[in-house]
Amino acid sequence: MSPAARPLTLVTVGDSLTVGCGVERQSDGLTPAMAHALAARTGRPIQWSTHGKLGATMRRVRFRLLPEVTETPDLLVLCAGSNDLMARRSMKEWRADLTAAIDEAKALCLRVVVISSGQVYRSPALGRTLRKAILDMTDAQTAVSRGICAAKHVRFVDMTHYDTGLTDAEFWASDDFHPSKRCYRLLADGVIAQATPDLLDLVRQA
Repeated sequence: MSPAARPLTLVTVGDSLTVGCGVERQSDGLTPAMAHALAARTGRPIQWSTHGKLGATMRRVRFRLLPEVTETPDLLVLCAGSNDLMARRSMKEWRADLTAAIDEAKALCLRVVVISSGQVYRSPALGRTLRKAILDMTDAQTAVSRGICAAKHVRFVDMTHYDTGLTDAEFWASDDFHPSKRCYRLLADGVIAQATPDLLDLVRQA
């Protein structure tokens, strides 16, 4: 197989979003949708895998899930944060865990992307007061994450404020907490679109 035909490898590590919670089939989840979007943008076949856990915090990503990655992927995506918010973990803890997780990820892969927390603050399953509190915490967490990623020279993708154009009914799965199939696809498109400069380098160098 020629280098141009070699599949690119995508690994996602993180929380319930990485394993497609909320939809009936994992093939309708975030990681496969990212693989499809990546293939469309690069013109290369994509092999994907995910290491995720429902309820995972960045601390779990750091100590439990990243050590599961034994391959050297072309692109490694970290996706966690919402559970840290729900557990009311401090920004000091978040800073420490994200920084360490990025260092571990960079030791595994040259191209790392960090996705912000999702839009839990919109969830119909939560009361209005709690949604407002989570929005404030999410904004603070996103600002910290952006600064850490800039310092570490990794791509940061802000999904917290990404406008999918969907109504609440279209955005959420039946559990009113995880994204719908359509929402996963749009979020995946947004992630890949925001990571485009890195992906063009990926195609040229891989």
